[in-house]
Amino acid sequence: MANEFAVEMQDIVKQFITPEGGILAAVNHVTMQIKDGEFFSLLGPSGCGKTTSLRMIAGFELPTDGKIFIRGKEMSQVPAFQRPINTVFQQYALFPHMTVGDNIAYGLMIKKVSKPEQKKRVAEMLELVKLSGFAGRKPSQLSGGQRQRVALARALINHPKVLLLDEPLGALDLKLRQQMQVELKSIQQRVGITFIFVTHDQEEALTMSDRIAVFNEGKIIQIGSPAEIYEKPASPFVASFVGTSNLVSGEAAKRITGSEQMFSIRPEKIHLGSENSASDKDMISVDGVVRDVVYLGLFTRYLVEIEGGTDLVVVEQNLKTTSMDVLSARGQKVRLHWHKDHISRVGG
Repeated sequence: MANEFAVEMQDIVKQFITPEGGILAAVNHVTMQIKDGEFFSLLGPSGCGKTTSLRMIAGFELPTDGKIFIRGKEMSQVPAFQRPINTVFQQYALFPHMTVGDNIAYGLMIKKVSKPEQKKRVAEMLELVKLSGFAGRKPSQLSGGQRQRVALARALINHPKVLLLDEPLGALDLKLRQQMQVELKSIQQRVGITFIFVTHDQEEALTMSDRIAVFNEGKIIQIGSPAEIYEKPASPFVASFVGTSNLVSGEAAKRITGSEQMFSIRPEKIHLGSENSASDKDMISVDGVVRDVVYLGLFTRYLVEIEGGTDLVVVEQNLKTTSMDVLSARGQKVRLHWHKDHISRVGG
């Protein structure tokens, strides 16, 4: 295996015995290569196999079949404590009786690192996660976001080759979660360690990742950059799970593109015009009627029924309109326009 890969999973299978005595393939022939220094996200709905895959990389679960390499060495059956990896969990797992400084230094204490070296490295970690001066506090004196940073500092202090993060922002409120997404990516870029991040939140994955593996039913459906996953979804599942997408097939698709093959078009790519509005040769135009309007402040979501009975969702920013303006569009005949290049063929 080339050394450029921090982690490689080769045809990994993980089976569990169900209470009824059957066999459940939680992970079903998964292969992926994660580059050194990459922020790589495993994205998918609950029960899709992403957390089980992370646990196998960590060594908390052993694969039923297949091989796992970490920095070029096969570690499929190596116990967790012998792997050059640390994990940050959603619940942080901080020791409540210890100070922040002692929590962060815990791994160094186990390795019997000298006290002066512990103090120096704890100070470095606190500065990295923007908690300088918090060493003497207890976890109970911190906010959720601060506890999350302490858990991150504790995981990073031993300089792991790979850091695994299992939905670490899941317990935070929306605003703090969005703030921590930016900070987490910034920390990853500064330390240069490979981050493997599990989430079911599409925005979180799109915001932070260099690449994303989209999981469903124990399999990887698509791997790509955030732009590739969003703009060129490989399947109807990816198109509908990552953001909102209009999926059109059959007669409606044939009327628009000349082919019955399913295509996807993102709501924000569609321009809403008057029923007689013109477009240039590189644009597709479709007539319809506005069935519903939802005013959401920053933007408005329109539901437009086009010829043949298919509904398309259209999203437009409220640059010049008010709620009264947009709501008056309900029931109006309109013409939708979008660029041909914004169509993505996704198969059946």
